Amino acid sequence: MTIDPILLLIAAPLVFALGWLASRLDLKQLRLEGQRAPKAYFKGLNHLLNEQQDQAIDAFIEAVRDDPDTSELHFALGNLFRRRGEYQRAVRVHEHLLARGDLSEADRQRARHALALDFLKAGLLDRAEEAFAALDGSPLQAQARLGRLAIYERTREWARAAAMAESLEGTGLGSFQTRRAHHTCELAAEALAEGRTADAHRLLSEAQRIAPQAARPRLDQIQLLLREGRPTEAWEALLDLFRRVPSAAPLAAQAAVAAARGCGQVPEAAERLRALYQAHPSIDLLEALVALNQDVLGDEARARQAYVEHLEHTPSLIAASRWIAGEKLEHEQCHPLVQRALDQAVRPLERYRCAACGFEAREHHWHCPGCQAWDSYPPRRVEEL
Repeated sequence: MTIDPILLLIAAPLVFALGWLASRLDLKQLRLEGQRAPKAYFKGLNHLLNEQQDQAIDAFIEAVRDDPDTSELHFALGNLFRRRGEYQRAVRVHEHLLARGDLSEADRQRARHALALDFLKAGLLDRAEEAFAALDGSPLQAQARLGRLAIYERTREWARAAAMAESLEGTGLGSFQTRRAHHTCELAAEALAEGRTADAHRLLSEAQRIAPQAARPRLDQIQLLLREGRPTEAWEALLDLFRRVPSAAPLAAQAAVAAARGCGQVPEAAERLRALYQAHPSIDLLEALVALNQDVLGDEARARQAYVEHLEHTPSLIAASRWIAGEKLEHEQCHPLVQRALDQAVRPLERYRCAACGFEAREHHWHCPGCQAWDSYPPRRVEEL
């Protein structure tokens, strides 16, 4: 079969013209799409960078309306809702993503993880745990287990928290040794509350093995030894604590006074605390030192002179209040009124403050009641921060 050359001459320009026309139509369509969705997207991104979350949400909603199949915009919108505390709207966005049949497996796992975070932030812990558990075996397994760990810590399921933290070791999310030690100390506290003293000792020893440089297992063990009337062993444990974790000395100051008095080591304890105080001045160490100096010197006035020495280099309302409490004023009848006013003034300064969220408490916490962070409370009073 032969092709007529005339037909070829006619067809060639026609094919070229049709191809040129098709390319122009494609370019026009691309320009229209590029002027529509990305414009709203970049507008939302600009608002987000300027911390204008309300405007950013409006822009992303517009972008999603123009292109409902864009999963990335849905993720961005859901995350914005969660950050604003609008958890129901965030849940709806991520559930809508999961309901789509054209979603890739990777995006489906991302949506399930985002939905679990929505539930967690909303306090729906059962649903969050279920959503996190569904990610086992996926590339997001480690992050999901971290979320489950947060749930177990919040619900005080310490055995499950300890097991989950152990499974996270070596996942690239950091070391969990100190966190595991805290879980073990919590289990020891539960054992002690139930009268299982031997189990409490065993668990505290295990916590020290897990995290040798952690302060809490040693401090808890010292308190337990004092409670059992074993001051000599408590003093030995204190010496080990001062050597390994000197920064925790303020938290052990009063225990050091009790142990030293119980085992007849008051002069040595006074020297130890004085050295620690000179290296890192602290109100707690100062008060313990005054108490021990009074035992050594037998003179309350001379022992209290340490407060004055502290004030010479560190202005402190707490130290001033402690010193005035034992002084005779010219108008002694006014002393109770003055002291009551000072005690009320220093009370907020005696608190501990979380370095992560600023939550303040009268007692030192290892696990912040506000933000759930571990070891976020410095062992110093608010006045000393």
